[in-house]
Amino acid sequence: MSKYKISKEFFPYSRIAPPIRNAKIAGWMGSKMKPPRWINTDHEMSITKESIKSYDGAEISVFVFDPYGLEDRSPCLVYYHGGGFFFEGAGYHYKLAKRYALEAECRVIFVQYRLAPKHPHPTPAEDCYAALRWTFENAERLNIDKNMIAVGGDSAGGALAAAVCQMARDRGTDTPIFQLLVYPVTDRRMDNASCRNYTDTPMWNAKLSEKMWQGYVQNVNAADIAYASPMEAECFEGLPVAYVETAEFDCLHDEGVAYAQAMQKAGIDVVLNETKGTMHGFDIVEKAPTTQAAVAARIGFMKEQFNNAINNKSED
Repeated sequence: MSKYKISKEFFPYSRIAPPIRNAKIAGWMGSKMKPPRWINTDHEMSITKESIKSYDGAEISVFVFDPYGLEDRSPCLVYYHGGGFFFEGAGYHYKLAKRYALEAECRVIFVQYRLAPKHPHPTPAEDCYAALRWTFENAERLNIDKNMIAVGGDSAGGALAAAVCQMARDRGTDTPIFQLLVYPVTDRRMDNASCRNYTDTPMWNAKLSEKMWQGYVQNVNAADIAYASPMEAECFEGLPVAYVETAEFDCLHDEGVAYAQAMQKAGIDVVLNETKGTMHGFDIVEKAPTTQAAVAARIGFMKEQFNNAINNKSED
């Protein structure tokens, strides 16, 4: 793994990869992960847990991050964590959600969608869509401005955020005002140079992606396959503006760029941030200068889009 020119700021994570032997073991490992204890005693915001019903009547949970002192009818980010569709949110995902809430001055809905392989496609995507619909339907109670609801996610969560935008467009329901896609999964076909070249990169690689897809897409002929593999959509028009971020030494790099370009060709405004010296999941090293810069870029995009929505609303 040392053959890649990954920045030293990410050591020791630049030397390790998840020990995933197969989808079943990954699912078992992921089910054992729990939210960090600090969310129950945070001093800067209220973090509450709510149960919502998904498409099949099953209940899933969401955490509502509500910063103290936030104005009424605030913007909101519905966030889908990464983890290969196998793992629950890691500690750094919750810290990122908190930072997004505080610095972008918004409420954050952190979704605990059901996980593969026990719950393969379409369940995770449908859970995430249900969470978005719940947010719109409960906006007044949650003190959220329903005209300023966005979605975001990293890695597998990026795939889910992209899918939810397609689902909302296709089903004619409320569409998020933007999508924040951080080193997103977008294409199960894995037919690109970064997948061919990065088979042993740290944190994530093409061999692990193969196992991920085996666990997540168990019906390869599903009619709604684009909601698992967003790059397979027939049309990219009518989607929200997007921020797409990639990592340099990441098997997902090229599919992230391809998804950004597909949206741009369809007339969607896209900010593409190709970070350098990075590997997949570099966010885990929270204090690294590159991580700080990337997170600041995401928050800058969020604030700009929320402000644009506020200005458009005042003009109306």
